[in-house]
Amino acid sequence: MATRTAEAHREEARAAYDAFLKECPTAQLLARISDKWVGLIVSALGQAEDRTMRYSELGRKIPGVSQKMLTQTLRSLERDGLVARTVTPTVPLRVDYRLTELGSNLGCLLSSVKQWAENHFDEVSAHRERHDAEAAGADAGAAAGADAAA
Repeated sequence: MATRTAEAHREEARAAYDAFLKECPTAQLLARISDKWVGLIVSALGQAEDRTMRYSELGRKIPGVSQKMLTQTLRSLERDGLVARTVTPTVPLRVDYRLTELGSNLGCLLSSVKQWAENHFDEVSAHRERHDAEAAGADAGAAAGADAAA
């Protein structure tokens, strides 16, 4: 049996978590946390006054999320260890959600991205308008050139 060097082990470990590879677990995790609803739920829970929110509060805080998507996303966040669910046996049953330490850590990163988007939206919007106007001009020019050639 051939033995491998420590360098070979390190290289194998680096390759195992290369997010640019489709089958890499980190690529799958990046896809999960970049989901629109994940970002909004984590942000909402991070901004909650007492750091917990009930299901109905989350639904009101995030307009446009269906009950199905909210439920599925909360379940997956709980499974991933980002959200903790606490059930209080009252009538009616009370269910609270909060970020775990791991979820709070992600929330800090997402908060920075949210802040970047808020700070730079006008600049991005201006670039979009300029690009679209240039593309429309190029399309009109190409159409005129095609008409002239015909």
